[in-house]
Amino acid sequence: MYKKTTLKNGLRIITVPMKNTQAVTVLILVGTGSKYETKDINGISHFVEHMFFKGTKKRLTKLEVAETLDRVGGMYNAFTGKEFTGYYAKVDIGHFDLALDWVSDIFLNSQIEKKEIEKERGVILEEINMYLDAPMMYVGDLWEKLLYGDQPAGRLIIGEKENILKFKREHFLNYLKDHYTSKNTVICVAGNIEPKLAKQKIQKYFKNIQTNLPKPKLKVVERQTQPECLIHFKKTDQTHLCLGTRAYDLFHPKKYAQTLLAALLGGFMSSRLFMSVREEKGLAYYIRTSSDSATDTGCLVTSAGVRNEKAEEAISLILKEYKFLKAQKISEKELQKAKDYLKGSLTLSLESSDSMASFYTGQELLTNEILTFQKQIKEIDEVSRDDILKVARDIFKPEKLNLALIGPFKNKERFQKLLRI
Repeated sequence: MYKKTTLKNGLRIITVPMKNTQAVTVLILVGTGSKYETKDINGISHFVEHMFFKGTKKRLTKLEVAETLDRVGGMYNAFTGKEFTGYYAKVDIGHFDLALDWVSDIFLNSQIEKKEIEKERGVILEEINMYLDAPMMYVGDLWEKLLYGDQPAGRLIIGEKENILKFKREHFLNYLKDHYTSKNTVICVAGNIEPKLAKQKIQKYFKNIQTNLPKPKLKVVERQTQPECLIHFKKTDQTHLCLGTRAYDLFHPKKYAQTLLAALLGGFMSSRLFMSVREEKGLAYYIRTSSDSATDTGCLVTSAGVRNEKAEEAISLILKEYKFLKAQKISEKELQKAKDYLKGSLTLSLESSDSMASFYTGQELLTNEILTFQKQIKEIDEVSRDDILKVARDIFKPEKLNLALIGPFKNKERFQKLLRI
């Protein structure tokens, strides 16, 4: 069973003992990301994450930072999202102290040197180019741009090239002062540990974390009165699209019904859209539907890559399934299949120490509440056929419908006219 402790400085510590593993994961999650950025510093959350691997007061070079855990076969990385930034290390239990020392060192003592900033600009510019050359990934960014426009939620996590080229060292230092504080940070240790000792060690290694109040993020504003479409022209061999609707955030009572609805549509190989679009019509290799819920936004979206000449047919098929689910109840058998799929996936996803750390830390950071595995299973089981129908009728409305598309097309109207539900 996990245990949460909040220190006097506001730092939250979560320990998750796991006896059937020889691994331990240390994960730091900070409540900041691209939603916390103004337009002039868009991309800095991600840039900061990169800079934490370039040298500290103790490990002076990026080679020293990298080889510390390489020498013991450890796994380590970082990631940036809209509402959080994370840093983690996973090692065998014999190197627990080394992992804590390393993670705390990069988190608290990174030098952010000017010469390393200049070098890393090129790395991030190439990362941006990589995404632009990968329409399967980039269409997801266009989807969020379509939904939220020129506000933090609609901007790229990685930032625009213009910003990356102009950031100076003071931008990084000011950002860290504003956001990297004890009061919006959660540290989790999951694995074969003794919880009390792990907590004591975290307190030791993170005793110098800054304690000022972090700056809040701006609230997302959503305005939509009709179906919207965003077309990005690119000479591709395949059309990549995101088609879906605005939906519920993390605090909505129907969020589990929304997740089940997404699974029914395109969550697994026997789901409705996988069978109709791929298996029966042969239009796509990949097609999936996902439910995305953040603290103040939410959506349900179907992503697919289809033959260019069949894009309109695929869009119509997706909308046909949306319409069906808002017109009548699904069978109890189909709902149970989706429930069993979600419960099984959740069970399998929590077998490793790093996944357990993410499970607990993400909930605590974003909602200030942790639902255990058993409680989440109960929430899934309590969703009824009526709940699915109500959610479908609520979210599958014209004024919530959106389509983002990348392909060799310039005529937006040909797709806009399809958006009827």
